[in-house]
Amino acid sequence: MADLSLYVGIIGNITSVLLFLSPVSTFWRIIKHGSTEEYESLPYICTLLNSSLWTYYGLIKPGEILVATVNGFGIIVEAVYVILFLIYAPKPIKAKSAILAGFLNFGFFGTAVLVTQLALEGEARINAIGFLGAGLNIIMYGSPLAAMGTVVRSKSVEYMPFFLSFFIFLNSGVWTLYAFLLRDYFLGVPNGTGVVLGLMQLALYGMYRNSKISKNSSADEIEEGLQHEPLISAST
Repeated sequence: MADLSLYVGIIGNITSVLLFLSPVSTFWRIIKHGSTEEYESLPYICTLLNSSLWTYYGLIKPGEILVATVNGFGIIVEAVYVILFLIYAPKPIKAKSAILAGFLNFGFFGTAVLVTQLALEGEARINAIGFLGAGLNIIMYGSPLAAMGTVVRSKSVEYMPFFLSFFIFLNSGVWTLYAFLLRDYFLGVPNGTGVVLGLMQLALYGMYRNSKISKNSSADEIEEGLQHEPLISAST
């Protein structure tokens, strides 16, 4: 069972790396145009926080080194994304993004580490960080619900790229299996949620893949669907 969980964890690391790198084309466009346009910084700031929490979790819980390694990679990638966003964003958005990044990734994360190190130990410390990470993951996995609603209203999958939905489903499924093998509920619950939502997205894609953009869709809906990245978690 230990060997199987190791192999599954390695596969999970591979799928997570693919998800972490999925916004590369977005940032290539940002660099090429010299502007963040209508893109949002929140997904990358939250994913950076998520990666930080799960790296800490993987380091303090015995047997979870694979969780720590892939999320350590995620910290580096997401930090690069956030820095690039701050470089190319307009001044008002840059200031707000910098404040949000500082509050979440230094203030909130730093407080979580400090409190759990000073006030908790052993299983209590692991459970506290696992609870925070699982809660954030569920919120992040639930974020594509808005895009799914747009697909139903417009009857077009223009707003929901197939490969992003597929890799979210695949990544969630691998980490759900890993969590089952290790009996880790903090990993299992949010990733089980990701599997369900990933299946829903793929089902919608199957239903509307041949549909044309609805005439009732507004230009704002189209713009929102094409340009706003969903919050995704690549790591747990």
